[in-house]
Amino acid sequence: MAYFFYTCCRYFPCHCCFFFARLLYYLLYYITGYRKKVVRDNLTQSFPEKSAAEIKTIEKKFFLYLARLIFEIIKMTSISKAETLRRVKFTGLEQLEAHFKAGESVLACTGHYGNWELGTLALGLSISAKTMVIFKPINNKIFETWFDCMRTKYGNVFIAMRQTLRGMAAYKNEPTLLCFASDQSPTREEAKYFVDFMHQPTAALLGVEKIAKSTKRPIYYFKVNVIKKGYYHVEVLPMCLEPCKMNEFEITDLHFKFLEDIIKEQPQYWLWSHKRWKFKPE
Repeated sequence: MAYFFYTCCRYFPCHCCFFFARLLYYLLYYITGYRKKVVRDNLTQSFPEKSAAEIKTIEKKFFLYLARLIFEIIKMTSISKAETLRRVKFTGLEQLEAHFKAGESVLACTGHYGNWELGTLALGLSISAKTMVIFKPINNKIFETWFDCMRTKYGNVFIAMRQTLRGMAAYKNEPTLLCFASDQSPTREEAKYFVDFMHQPTAALLGVEKIAKSTKRPIYYFKVNVIKKGYYHVEVLPMCLEPCKMNEFEITDLHFKFLEDIIKEQPQYWLWSHKRWKFKPE
């Protein structure tokens, strides 16, 4: 039954999917209470200045968006190239193309904000260089295989986090765009540095900073804006064009500051159900 429902959803028009998304919202929020405590705790700690009523409003908006996001990702398995490019528009890509034309590779940062999966799919169709995405593997191999097929259908390369250097080496002779979702959680062993993010000490991965300094690649931030249901606009913003001139941890602090500013504009579109603050400084 679940497989039949999934297959139907792949080919339903989007307005039908968004109808079912509202039903899923009621299921997640009111019936099962899926990670509601995690979401509320995260929001309360991140916005200490907001009242309980304001927190609850953001919480409901988040769960409604999460339900829509699930259906959008299912639709991605059957989405065409033309439809992908119609739903995600970019400004500022000419900055990247100038680097690629000069034979230079670039780093990109973003967060789990908006539909990051659809944005990455559209990005690979919008630039001349190979799009390479660093990801954190999930334990469920069936879902891992499903996501891999969806993510790479138009030529993007996905590299497991621990294989980053090996993956980069495979494309060392051509310009590439190496993308990081820089708000991913490190393991306890990797939690060596904590940044002040959303009013909380937050364990940060240092991969972006380390690779930028060792390769001298410029870094751009991809700011995602949700325009309306299923439609996005992505601004390409220069974040750090000369990483070797930055002090230690300055790049890491900077990309978290970019993300924090975006979240504060429209907080319902960040992934609040993620247990982001599992570790505290010793």
